Amino acid sequence: MLNIAVLVSGGGTNLQALIDAQATGQIQNGAISLVISSRTDAFALERAKKAGIPTRVLLRKGFAEQADYDAALLALLKEFQIQLVVLAGFMTIISETVIRQYENQIINVHPALIPSFCGPGFYGLHVHEAALEKGVKVSGATVHFVNEVCDGGPIILQKAVEVLPDDTPETLQRRIMEQAEWKLLPRAVELFCAGKIVVENGRTRIWERTERTW
Repeated sequence: MLNIAVLVSGGGTNLQALIDAQATGQIQNGAISLVISSRTDAFALERAKKAGIPTRVLLRKGFAEQADYDAALLALLKEFQIQLVVLAGFMTIISETVIRQYENQIINVHPALIPSFCGPGFYGLHVHEAALEKGVKVSGATVHFVNEVCDGGPIILQKAVEVLPDDTPETLQRRIMEQAEWKLLPRAVELFCAGKIVVENGRTRIWERTERTW
């Protein structure tokens, strides 16, 4: 059973998807042991407390240097013996120091089909605004490992979602969350916790043991 930390900054809808998946048995080989927020007023903290999950608030502005923040974050992860870190709408930079300590143990969900609409500046509604401005017919979500390149880590899972003619950034965001993010993230977490994801040459392979094939 792996210990999971979920890092949040806002409402925590993806955190709730993970909590629900754990409660229904979809996540069997891991447990959410810690929720860390970058904001004191993040509603995600309330979701965690309701589920009985320990919470901590770590404010970047509370540290003079990035190295001090990194040390505090790593100390928390070590204290709770965390083996998987999930970024669920986390709006604070994860430095190379932390990434190196948790290589291929940090996953993120991005609200687009990487490599489209990703990288610096593409977060939240900005992603969906860009997709609609481009006139794409399909968008979606991607779960990927985190590396030193923004949204550049190995892709684990993706799911496409239709873009409708009358979509706004808000309606598209909601549909992608409901149809893709909330489904992909729990599945990726369980795959990781079950030891079914292998990274080779910057790409992932998923081993479905029941089929005894890659």
